[in-house]
Order: sequence, then C-alpha cells, then structure tokens
Amino acid sequence: MFAKRQSALAATAGTPPEDRARMSLDKALVTLKKPPVAAGAAGVFVLATAALFVSVFGDPRAALPSAQVEVQKATPISQVPTGMEAFSVSGLDLYQDLTGPDGLVLEGGDPGGEALITLPDGASVAGGLPLSAPVRAPSNPLAKAPLAGLYSPGPNGPVPRIASDGRVPAQAYARPFSSNGKPMVALIVGGLGLNAVTTRATIERLPAEVTLSFVPYADGLQAWIDMARAHGHEVMIELPMEPTGYPDNDPGPYTLLAEGGADDVETKMDWLMSRASGYFAMTNYLGDRFAGSDEGMSAMLTVLRQRGVAFVDDGTMRRRPGAFARASADRIIDEQQSPAAILGQLNALEAAAKTRGAALGTGFSYPVTVEAAARWTAGLEARGLQLAPASAITRRPGR
Repeated sequence: MFAKRQSALAATAGTPPEDRARMSLDKALVTLKKPPVAAGAAGVFVLATAALFVSVFGDPRAALPSAQVEVQKATPISQVPTGMEAFSVSGLDLYQDLTGPDGLVLEGGDPGGEALITLPDGASVAGGLPLSAPVRAPSNPLAKAPLAGLYSPGPNGPVPRIASDGRVPAQAYARPFSSNGKPMVALIVGGLGLNAVTTRATIERLPAEVTLSFVPYADGLQAWIDMARAHGHEVMIELPMEPTGYPDNDPGPYTLLAEGGADDVETKMDWLMSRASGYFAMTNYLGDRFAGSDEGMSAMLTVLRQRGVAFVDDGTMRRRPGAFARASADRIIDEQQSPAAILGQLNALEAAAKTRGAALGTGFSYPVTVEAAARWTAGLEARGLQLAPASAITRRPGR
C-alpha cells in the first residue's frame, strides 16, 4: 500500500500547478447559469443590500417602543400541612412533598436556608435543612406484640384486655424506666404511619425514650408498631375525636362524636383499638368539642380503664380523670413550625421539669420537629435532666 501512494506522488512531481483562480471563475459562471442557483443568488443579493442599507442609514424601527420578557419556569409553593391535612388521607400528597428520597427536608421543603438553633446551655447549632440527626442503633428492643394473656378477639384483630394474672397493657407495653433522681422530661411525637419516609426517620433517629403515637387509619399499622418497638419506643394509638367545625373538619369515619352516645363511642373504639396491638395508651387527635361531652368522655375513659389502657391527652383534657392511668401534656411544641419556635418550647419544657420534677411535651412528626427533637435530646443529660418515656409520667387515678 505504501508503494502505490509513493508512485502517485512521484507521477505529479515536477509538473507546474494549474491556474486555480481561472478554473474557479469558469466553474462559477457555469453554475450561476442554472435557474435554481440563480434564484438563490438573487435572494442573497437582496438580503445583502438590506443589511448595507441598515448599516448606513440605521434601523428604521429604532424609535419604536420595545420590550423584553424573561420567561421562567414556575416553582410550586411549598406549604407545611396542618395536623388535620396530614392526619387525613386527603393531605398525604402535600405531606409527601416535604420529603425526598435521600432524607427529610425542613421548613416546608425549601432546600436553601439554614436555621441557627440555640440550646439551653448557650451552645448554638447551625441547622442545615436536610435531616442530619444520625440513625440510632436499636436500644433495648421491646417484645413483639401481642403478649400472651393481654388480648382478646376484636373486629379487625386483637384488642387489649387485662390478663387473668393482673397484668395490664398500660404497664406491659410501656418502656421500662428507672429514675436517676434528676428532673424528668418526656416527649411524644405523633401523626405517624401515613408517611413512610417520615415515620421511618422518626423511629430510627429519635432516642428510644421518645414515645411515638400512630394514626389508626395508616396502612401496615402493625408493621410500623413492630418496628418502633424493635427500636425500643413505646407507642400509642390516636383516637380521632370531634373538633369544633365538624364535619367540615373531619378526622375520619371513626371519629368519636360528642352527641354519639355511649354505644357509638364503644363501637368505634372496638374498631380503633383492634387496628393493631402493642400500645400502652391512647391519645386524642383533635376533640375539643368531644371533650365537652360528659357522656362521650366518660364512655371512652371507661372502655380504656376496663381494658387496662392508659390515656394521654395533648393538654386540652387535663380536667378529665379516668382510664387505667392518665397524663396530660404540658406543651405542644410545634404549633409554630420553625426550629427557633420549637426549641423555645422545648427549653420551656425543661424549665417546667426543673420546677415541678417532671414535664411532658407533644408534637407532630413534621420533619422540622423530628430534627429539632433529635438535637435537643442529645444534650439533656449534660443539662441535668433525664429523658423519660411518657408512660413514666402517667399516674393511676387516686394515686
């Protein structure tokens, strides 16, 4: 192959180059005589003439008004859901928007921004928006429910009952606790089971001493409770109760109604209590109107007392005794969903515990709540307090 290329070059060596300019002119004249080419050339000539005119005399439209519009892709406005929206199935999409595949996002899902959290001891922690609290190893896993002797058949599964040997669910399903003499502070995080990402993060990233409450309508409820107990968390089930504005504010088909009567309350509670097993207590979801019903409240607390289950409310039913054991929250920590506001409520909870010896707070499983609670609990011991499960705050009526 190389020999043939060398012969071709040698054949042309020494011959003078052809007049390329002459050849190009002749070819161009022949080409321009073709009709399609001639038409194209004419068009080019007109455009060139117009360009020359503008360059000499200026743009004739220069004096006319003009405007430029920048088109931007619309960004959806993130919104933190209310407890009602997240508790109901209709609010699930809005709540899901707060999470991402790699973690949780705070402050309504806005990825840009940073919160400065000041702890009671004066230390400041810069809080990036993605959830940064580490996953915790399971701590003293609780036995898988149901426990022998503590249940009887119900509409959807086992319902709690007092065992023949006197054991009660309020104690058997509670997380074991021993006081070290320091002021006790307890925290409940609720609304769990509707959002898989948030529920898993809450179970895995909060200390085992934090009590978790679950929505009764959640799919796979027993599996979530089993997971929570395997990580050491004691759990509660939320009772939907009639709020002001019902039925516009509707917590679901098994809402306990103020005018429903004792039979209606007992029927609905049988369904709600059979949704899963392993909970030591039940808690209210909404219910300010139901709380005003003597008949309804009495029926609800009687069922819990007869079945050996505790009742822990969010602070709105403090004057209502009953159930096997009782407690009322001192503060709702996340009515304002910002790190600064939540830490302020937690700081106040600490102060109450140091004054009275014990205090109980409750909050919803907003990502910002989970993040703030994880950071806050990390320094409690150094600040002279003991983190306790909510069951340690409950008291038997008359004791």
